[in-house]
Amino acid sequence: MRLVIARCSVDYIGRLTAHLPMAPRLVLIKADGSVSIHADDRAYKPLNWMNPPCKLKEDGDTWTVTHGKTGEKLVLTMEEILHDSTHELGVDPGLIKDGVEAHLQELLAEHITTLGEGFTLIRREYMTAIGPVDILCRDAKSATVAVEIKRRGEIDGVEQLTRYLELLNRDPMLAPVRGIFAAQEIKPQARVLAADRGIECVVLDYDALRGIEPENPTLF
Repeated sequence: MRLVIARCSVDYIGRLTAHLPMAPRLVLIKADGSVSIHADDRAYKPLNWMNPPCKLKEDGDTWTVTHGKTGEKLVLTMEEILHDSTHELGVDPGLIKDGVEAHLQELLAEHITTLGEGFTLIRREYMTAIGPVDILCRDAKSATVAVEIKRRGEIDGVEQLTRYLELLNRDPMLAPVRGIFAAQEIKPQARVLAADRGIECVVLDYDALRGIEPENPTLF
C-alpha cells in the first residue's frame, strides 16, 4: 500500500463532475489498484475514490487515475507532497467474528428457514472481492439473498452489506440479489438506513436457534 499525504485538489470526470478544492489530504493507493482520497474526518469514508480496474499515471504535478472499463477519471493536482511511502501488507486473514457472531452464522445456516418458509442455503462465507458474505441463500421464489449477521446491528453493518450487494448484483448468475440484515439487536438508526436501502431486518433469538426454551414461557 502506498500512502501519500499532499496538498492537492481533486476533480472527478465521468457521468457527473465533482471538485475538491486545494487542501491537505491522504491518498491511499492499494495493491488491488484502487485509489481513494481521505480527509481527517468522515471516519473510514473517502472524499472520492476509484475502484479497480484502474490505472494511475503520474505526470509531474498532475496525477490521473483512469478506470479501465468506464473511462471515468480522477485528476489530482499536487501542490506539495508532504509524505510518500510504500508498505507491503501481505495477504489479510480477514475479519474474525467473535464467538457469538460465528455461532449465530452456524446456527442460522443450519436453520435457514428461520428467515422464511422455503429458504435454502447456498453456502456460508461466500467470498467476494471485498470479503466473505456471511450467508448466501435462496428464498421461496429462488431469488438470491445475501445475509449479514451481527450480534449488535448498527449502521456500519448495513453499510457493509450494501457494499456486498453492489458487488453481487454485478454477477448475472446471482442477480438480482436482495439483502437481509440479521442480528440479536438492531439499532433504530440501522433499521432506518436498511429500509432506505431496501434491506430487510431480522432479529435473531440466539437461545431459540440453539433449541433452548425460555425460562419464563408466556402465552403470547
